[in-house]
Amino acid sequence: MRVPLSWLREYVDLPAGETGRDVAARLVRAGLEVETVEQLGADLKGPLVVGQVLSIETLTGFKKPIRHCFVNVGDANGTGEPQEIVCGATNFAVGDKVVVVLPGAVLPGPFPIAARQTYGHTSAGMICSARELGMGDDHDGIIVLPPEYEPGTDAIELLQLVDEVLDIAVTPDRGYCLSMRGVAREAAAAYGLPLADPALLDVPPANSYGYLVKVADPIGCDRFVARTVTGVDPSAQSPIWLQRRLQKSGIRPISLTVDITNYVMLEVGQPLHAYDRNRVDGPIQVRRAAQGESLTTLDGVQRKLSPEDLLICDNSGPIGLAGVMGGASTEILDPVLDPETGEVTGSTEVIVEAAHFDAVAIARSAKRHKLPSEASKRFERGVDPEAARAAAQRAVDLLVLIAGGTAEAGVTDIAAPHPLRTIAIDADLPDRVAGTAYSRETVTRRLQEIGCTVVGTDILEVTPPTWRPDLTDPYDLAEEVIRLEGYDNVPARMPTVPPGRGLTEAQRFHRRAGVALAGAGYVEVNNYPFIGEAVLDALGLEPGDERRRTVTLVNPLNDEEPGLRTTLLPGLLGALRRNIGRGNTDLAIFETGTVFLPKPELSVAPRLPVDRRPSEAELAELDAALPHQPRRIAVALAGERLPSGWWGKGAGASWADAVEAARTVARAANVELTVRQAQLAPWHPGRCAELLVGEVVVGHAGELHPRVIKALHLPERTAAMEIDVDLLFAGGGQRVSGPVVASYPVATQDVALIVDAAVPAGEVERALRDGAGELLEAIRLFDVFTGEQVGAGKKSLAYSLRFRATDRTLTADEASAARAGAVAVAAERTGAVLRGA
Repeated sequence: MRVPLSWLREYVDLPAGETGRDVAARLVRAGLEVETVEQLGADLKGPLVVGQVLSIETLTGFKKPIRHCFVNVGDANGTGEPQEIVCGATNFAVGDKVVVVLPGAVLPGPFPIAARQTYGHTSAGMICSARELGMGDDHDGIIVLPPEYEPGTDAIELLQLVDEVLDIAVTPDRGYCLSMRGVAREAAAAYGLPLADPALLDVPPANSYGYLVKVADPIGCDRFVARTVTGVDPSAQSPIWLQRRLQKSGIRPISLTVDITNYVMLEVGQPLHAYDRNRVDGPIQVRRAAQGESLTTLDGVQRKLSPEDLLICDNSGPIGLAGVMGGASTEILDPVLDPETGEVTGSTEVIVEAAHFDAVAIARSAKRHKLPSEASKRFERGVDPEAARAAAQRAVDLLVLIAGGTAEAGVTDIAAPHPLRTIAIDADLPDRVAGTAYSRETVTRRLQEIGCTVVGTDILEVTPPTWRPDLTDPYDLAEEVIRLEGYDNVPARMPTVPPGRGLTEAQRFHRRAGVALAGAGYVEVNNYPFIGEAVLDALGLEPGDERRRTVTLVNPLNDEEPGLRTTLLPGLLGALRRNIGRGNTDLAIFETGTVFLPKPELSVAPRLPVDRRPSEAELAELDAALPHQPRRIAVALAGERLPSGWWGKGAGASWADAVEAARTVARAANVELTVRQAQLAPWHPGRCAELLVGEVVVGHAGELHPRVIKALHLPERTAAMEIDVDLLFAGGGQRVSGPVVASYPVATQDVALIVDAAVPAGEVERALRDGAGELLEAIRLFDVFTGEQVGAGKKSLAYSLRFRATDRTLTADEASAARAGAVAVAAERTGAVLRGA
């Protein structure tokens, strides 16, 4: 919202010496976000005056039109003689009043003006356009002023070229500040000055002979005011003061009727729309759109309507998208000059609409049609329903005053009942919230300044004003008191923190797992928890896969990602792709976070109270409505795991690295992980490992399927792992203890076993561990061999066994006995045979 300081002073009698920066500081202290204070005309210097064109000579022989003019500037040039000026614009004629800048002046830029020779003539000054004066971007022609201004009149004051404009970023809960009325109220409260409310007008009551309006959807439109003005002069133009206020506020002047509706919207905060009554067919109706209907809006675009769209209609069909944009069929016609008769034709009878629409309906329509407008921006943030009558009256008064129209006596005012909202608040609640002392009188005064009605002593009964729909709870009122008293007056005190019990075991594990993965070369990333159907399709998930059943957000940040993630892989693989696209080809990243799994029976979460602690039943109901949110850890790898260099070629990341990452996480939880072959999207069916704790599957790891790699534009052989931390702990996660350091030597024994090719190496390893007993310190598979020597359908697995005792040096017989026990159990469970036996 752009707020000209000169306009603001009309409603609040600010001290004479207050600058725009001073006012901005006060408003910022009151909680508004003033982004900039623009100094209009700061480098402008006169003389800049009104001139009357006396003669025009068109020069020939040039590539563009050039006109040699003599202009009467009164006594502004010190001689009273006509000023000789060369100009390239053609939109003015002899006798027109124009804006002339004389030598010695400086235009915004800065751009100094001096007399000079050009096109064979002396040009002592310049006839100005709006852009040259900093009034806007219009550079199609020079400014032609109304005829009533005398030559030599100071144009700087006439055009209000020197001003300060506050650019305020209005937050969604402060929709009332999208108007001069709202900002003036904040300024009045900040300075402790009275407010001249522009909405306090004498408005005639509704009667039965106003323009006929039918509201079929009282929820979508709970108020509709219509007024009619006849005898409007189509040749009437917006006065300079009105045009300048619109320009300073960032709105381009169009025509008188449209300018008046925009002006009143900026002044009062109520969007208006004007219809040409001669183009409206029958009564005005407010209803929802029917399937298949369309509307051509004022921007000339034909729009297919949705049954959720709220429409303004007549007997011919839709004539406006309510609260967003009017239709082209009933727009106010631009004045047209008949060159033969000299008469100006256009709209002479105007219907002014001031309505109050449902904020959600307008926001959805504007978003659906990608049609944001000044009106929709205000309606979706909340408009004062009681301002409609005053806004319509203000527009009628301006049409009568400026355009010479006549206001018809009929007044249409259809209003649904609006029950008053009363909030009970303890008088000392702001004290308790801010940790300081405000008197009851201060609390009452501040609430009254924002428009509330306050009664009571210890417990105040507060009725918020109609323009503050955001005030719904006692704490909203407490915040208003605190912000108007000044956040800088709230004392800074450290809260008293009760002694805690330290981190839980689960929290310690999350830290250990992160540190362990970081130590293994992984980099942690954090991704948004949103997914869409497209990425689930890319992962190759079947239609019935549980991971496709997502919790859908009502108002997602991105329409293409409306669901909460059921797996960490989409975000992790997206981060991998983005980094590779930026030249990071060798990557190992991990993420830890929650996924959101909907419960079989879905329920709506209750709205908890804010004036007290929720009851146990309310908290239980809230928990029941939330999705299950297990915590998971996932990794993704691509490129070289061991870098290439002068020492030789490196090693690329593979499924084995993803499995090892899972083991790293399991070791941090002090859990033994079992790995076996499996098939699950999005992993390669022959390179996918199932991770188990006992008989519970806690995750998967391996190389991604080639189709998934192609769909997500990832490097070949990209690997990933995802493990459920909650299931990991449920399987027996325990406190991690340090290793025992033995001072006795180790005894190493190797064993090569021949087994069937289908027997997993992990199963053989578990058998060897069980058979070796307590003396076994470590076991490592160091060779896998297949060939004629071991027989068809067989493979040879070679293991290195390390034996050690903590209290003695092992003898050769003890180590051999432990090795023999390990081989015996492996033979019994897997059918293993010692190679060479």
